[in-house]
Amino acid sequence: MAGPIVFIALAAPQIGRLLAGTAGVALAPAALSGAVLLLAADLAAQLLLAPVALPVGVVTTVIGGCYLIGLLGKRAARTTVPSAGR
Repeated sequence: MAGPIVFIALAAPQIGRLLAGTAGVALAPAALSGAVLLLAADLAAQLLLAPVALPVGVVTTVIGGCYLIGLLGKRAARTTVPSAGR
């Protein structure tokens, strides 16, 4: 089972699109950013608490959760609520 590693599948295409600077999702930058994210998460899981290795899913959940909160915050900042009082 993949478990929380799925968060990488949500973040990688968005990061790849930002790296490529295109409107659509480019396959190579998305695949490369996904590989780098998973490698970084695995290294962080092994080295964060050195004698004890964390499951990589814990690190990807933290990364994915922060990324999702950042996306929601950015979207909330873009939408403006009209003022009720005139």
